[in-house]
Amino acid sequence: MNYLWLGLILCGVLLGVCTGRTEAVTIATFEACKTSLMSIALPLGALMAFWLGIMRLAEKSGAVEKLAAFLRPVLRRLFPDVPADHPAMGAMVMNMAANMLGLGNAATPMGLRAMQGLESLNSRPGTASNAMCTFLAINTSSVQLIPATAVALLAAAGASHPTSIIGTALVATSCSFFTAIIAVKLLQRLPCFALKPVPVEPLHLKPVNLDSIVPTNLPRLGLWKSLVLLIYLTLFIGCICHLVATRTAGVTVMISCIQSLSLVAIPFMIGFFPLYAAMRGVPVYEEFIEGAKEGVQVALRIFPYLVAILVAVGIFRASGGIDDITYILAPLLDRIGLPTQVLPLVLVRPLSGSAATGLFAEIVKSCGPDSYAAQLAGTILGGTETTLYVLAVYFGSVGIRHGRHALAAGLLADAAGVTASLVICRLMFK
Repeated sequence: MNYLWLGLILCGVLLGVCTGRTEAVTIATFEACKTSLMSIALPLGALMAFWLGIMRLAEKSGAVEKLAAFLRPVLRRLFPDVPADHPAMGAMVMNMAANMLGLGNAATPMGLRAMQGLESLNSRPGTASNAMCTFLAINTSSVQLIPATAVALLAAAGASHPTSIIGTALVATSCSFFTAIIAVKLLQRLPCFALKPVPVEPLHLKPVNLDSIVPTNLPRLGLWKSLVLLIYLTLFIGCICHLVATRTAGVTVMISCIQSLSLVAIPFMIGFFPLYAAMRGVPVYEEFIEGAKEGVQVALRIFPYLVAILVAVGIFRASGGIDDITYILAPLLDRIGLPTQVLPLVLVRPLSGSAATGLFAEIVKSCGPDSYAAQLAGTILGGTETTLYVLAVYFGSVGIRHGRHALAAGLLADAAGVTASLVICRLMFK
């Protein structure tokens, strides 16, 4: 990250001077600083406060522990260094589930909560553990069932079949996911990324008292409490069925089910975890406030990392670096069948989600919503992730300065997602 950040800054400044865009570079710098605080840090701080309050209720009631038990065999293989009953396991499960449903507002706070749990097991402060790198690789591989943003933009532009990219994006994100897992497991064995041995009893280790997070003296659910929860779940399923029945026009039943689940999932969690915690005798208001305090602290910690990455990206874009790379690579792009209009999206996607979405909207407008370029760009948008942004936010939340192989694994996953998008879209749309 040190070399990449420095490279973006220097290349952007030098290109700005050579091309006479110094004023644009200056404006981009101040705009990035403003955006990092007003558009990201402050809203993220509020979201973090709310969702970490909900997460604390889920942990105190034992719901997270029960959720993690369902995926424990898989999680043990992916994260052998994390105890099976550790709260980080449940937080990671909830983060992955939110990512799959496209619930970014809920996925980020849950992911940051998982990083805090993984940091509590880290015996090398400032250096990412194998479990952290694996978790970040999964996050940067964008496991998403429906690319809701891309589909919505295509539908708004009048595409004849806006949902046609769902299948291609699912193929791309699957290739990205498996590449990330394989890459992160192989890279951690290389000498340049391997962890150095630590003393048998490291002085830096921060033990976690699991009893203080998941109390063992919670009362059992009685008959009437179980009945209340059953009624709540029944209403939830009924809402999904109603939405499926009213949203099946133009889409398959499976797609309608996933879309309906995405719409109802956040309201369900907002109501279920406080209700379940109350049924288990947890003082919901007090515990929610304690969790919210953690959210504000995390938001403050990640703010410098947001400023750093957004300023670097803004300077490089404003200097015309993306345009120059596109011009140089144009002959190669023609040979592999990648439209030149899509390359800026490919280059920006690992850096900024909002910028990539804006470029996708421009492609849809200029090339048409039913064009090959728009279909390919939508697939790439749904099959890849903002790798550098995710690494900056997640590592920044726990003070990680040495990310080891997480960046390499994330970029390899992005490359696999773009390659798979190109192959599947040429087969389907060209």
